[in-house]
Amino acid sequence: MGDLISQASGQCQCGAVRFELALPSKWLAHCHCNMCRHAHGAGYVTWLGMAAERCQIQDPEQQLRWYASSPEAERGFCARCGSPLFFRSSRWAGELHIAFAQIRDAVDRQPQAHVFWDSHVAWATPADDGLPRKGAV
Repeated sequence: MGDLISQASGQCQCGAVRFELALPSKWLAHCHCNMCRHAHGAGYVTWLGMAAERCQIQDPEQQLRWYASSPEAERGFCARCGSPLFFRSSRWAGELHIAFAQIRDAVDRQPQAHVFWDSHVAWATPADDGLPRKGAV
């Protein structure tokens, strides 16, 4: 990716919850699991995986809410505008997953895989992009 990218930032739709990311990231992937589809109202969700300590969240109006989407995972969203922002789980301890669509800057990598491909829906099957299509990870 040419120039070394060292940081990125983003926010929810209304701007109440903002974040700064200190790259490098860990990974970037499209998730096709049922929970991501339902939480985002989309065919699949693209996530940027980060070490949690490299993420700084600014929430001065205290609009960030966490929803326990399963016994081991939570999803963070803005209570004002409803934007889905984050995912964290004991399965990937120490990581914060950022909804890629909420990042306004370039990052240090391109998408690397489609994950939970075994639960993808036919109506949202992306064109053959050459990326690996993995089952449950």
